[in-house]
Amino acid sequence: MSGVSAEVERQLALIRAGADVFVGEAELRKRLGESVAGGRPLRIKLGMDPSTPDLHLGHTITLEKLRIFQELGHTPIFLVGDFTARIGDPTGRKKTRPALDADQVARNAATYVEQVGKILDVGRAEVRYNSEWMDRMSPADFVRLCSRYTVARLLERDDFAKRHREGVPISVHELLYPLVQGYDSVALGADVELGGSDQLFNLLVGRELQRDYEQLPQAVMTHPLLVGTDGREKMSKSLGNTIGLTDAPEEMYGRVMSIPDALMSDWVRLLGMGRWEDLASGGDPLRTKQALAARLVDRFHGAELAAAAALHFQRVVQQRQLPDEVPSVRVELAAGATAGLLDVLRSALALPSNAEARRLIAQGAVEVDGARVSDPALRLSAGSYLIRAGRRRVARVDVGPTPAEA
Repeated sequence: MSGVSAEVERQLALIRAGADVFVGEAELRKRLGESVAGGRPLRIKLGMDPSTPDLHLGHTITLEKLRIFQELGHTPIFLVGDFTARIGDPTGRKKTRPALDADQVARNAATYVEQVGKILDVGRAEVRYNSEWMDRMSPADFVRLCSRYTVARLLERDDFAKRHREGVPISVHELLYPLVQGYDSVALGADVELGGSDQLFNLLVGRELQRDYEQLPQAVMTHPLLVGTDGREKMSKSLGNTIGLTDAPEEMYGRVMSIPDALMSDWVRLLGMGRWEDLASGGDPLRTKQALAARLVDRFHGAELAAAAALHFQRVVQQRQLPDEVPSVRVELAAGATAGLLDVLRSALALPSNAEARRLIAQGAVEVDGARVSDPALRLSAGSYLIRAGRRRVARVDVGPTPAEA
């Protein structure tokens, strides 16, 4: 085997690892050979829509593969889908997702690159926004793009097909989403596109559009989805089952400790935490989960903060002591009024929604001054309260009138 061939096979082995679908491997092998022989790096695309402001652990699976391509000398392209986020990715949706306005998307995207920098060397990567070409596309250009694909082909997508069979409405803008994502590959001249397993249809549209635009079709690699902390659904911000890359060390550690035991081996494998055999602590699920939590916090915050997070969890959660610093929050209301518990939990303890607050109450996880609360309709009169939600969230909450009415 020649030196070029050996290097191509070495790279393919690293690239292939962890992928569940790899389309165009033979084509990529040829392109890798040309790249190695001629010194031309391949262009590797990974796009993420800023539909929420935070990236989470599930995103790191494909980001890690993009980092591997970067370490092999290729050009990683992190594409911020600021245009596609305004459409809303319909993948896996049972109903139409509301479109986001441009200002909301811009706010969400503001810290994306910084978060990606926790894994990727963004100084040696292309960071692009698909509004660069989509905002400049004329109506005539867009009509020509739409003419390159049929409605029948789009309805082959599993989620569209299911909704069509069940009579659930599909908006026209949702049908356009795969075309826009596919055109991104044309605009960028991508050699490879990465994505989660739920993105396979969209990535294959990119291959077909590149052929239509007389480009070599990109190879497509999808990776398994990370199941969220609820143990049932894929990690998703809208489901409240995520662990964010920007979560505080104590929060990250505690949320890892909350995952079902059955998830641990998959998390170790998918998140690149080493071999399960090395992490498992003599069959003790608690010690194994502690080791996993410490490794993840160490990865994103450093060893010192990981150790502090472990001590915090032991003291506050396992021994139910108060943390060293209990945040104080004031909830203002009109004189003589009362505050709804759901609103207090959401604002004082940063719960994502009233639905999450109701879920914690139903689980018996909410305490006010040490007493468990079972009524989500409870209202708090003026006063000071120590409130817990779950085992990790705690705050001193002062409920009272605004200063002008006091």
